Amino acid sequence: MSVLVIIPTYNESENLEKIVSRVHAANPDVHVLVADDNSPDGTGKLADKLADKDERVKVMHRAGKEGLGKAYLAGFAWGIEHDYDVICEMDADGSHRPEDFPALLKALVEQDADLVLGSRYVPGGKTVGWPKRREILSKGGNTWVRLVTGMRLADATGGYRLFRRETLEKIDLASVASAGYTFQVDLAWRTVRSGLKVVEVPITFVERELGASKMSGNIVAEALWRTTVWGTKYRLKRLVGKK
Repeated sequence: MSVLVIIPTYNESENLEKIVSRVHAANPDVHVLVADDNSPDGTGKLADKLADKDERVKVMHRAGKEGLGKAYLAGFAWGIEHDYDVICEMDADGSHRPEDFPALLKALVEQDADLVLGSRYVPGGKTVGWPKRREILSKGGNTWVRLVTGMRLADATGGYRLFRRETLEKIDLASVASAGYTFQVDLAWRTVRSGLKVVEVPITFVERELGASKMSGNIVAEALWRTTVWGTKYRLKRLVGKK
């Protein structure tokens, strides 16, 4: 089974080499695709140096900062084009621990899942280093997502996940226009609505130690608003259909 781990980067020169090393320590057989959005701090050049030393490391240089969703969509397209069986989303900052990766991959195989979510909010999952306010915001956001979409997922907003290639091919990536926090909910919901199997595996989410977080309250608020609109439209369409 060929596996590609996509790591989007923007100003992650302090973290990149460490996270790639940890990925390969956890699973030496996986390939890593660094999707760099023309980082001013030289992350892209560092990625090239890593790729020169290790054929398991691939680099995608993007024109500029377009957001997490665009970077992942480009990475998905690259992974599908190169026939990887499994494609993984992982942050560069270490918050998604590569040490948890084998458990996610095991669940994908043994439970015959189409999508595996690394979940902070199922039994055994946890967050480390978060202020209480951020934890409340995250849990509240996931509760709201469940209410407005009907998805029975504990952590639909998390960004540590494994897709089968066939899953990505079935959920119409060409029509995805969401980004960031909303992007993760969008892909999970598309998978659920397609009748595919989603499994959640507990992970430990660790707050980044180096570099600056790209997350903000405005991003979360926009995501919740967009999710509400999606859920409302979906429910209205179902009601009209019943009539």
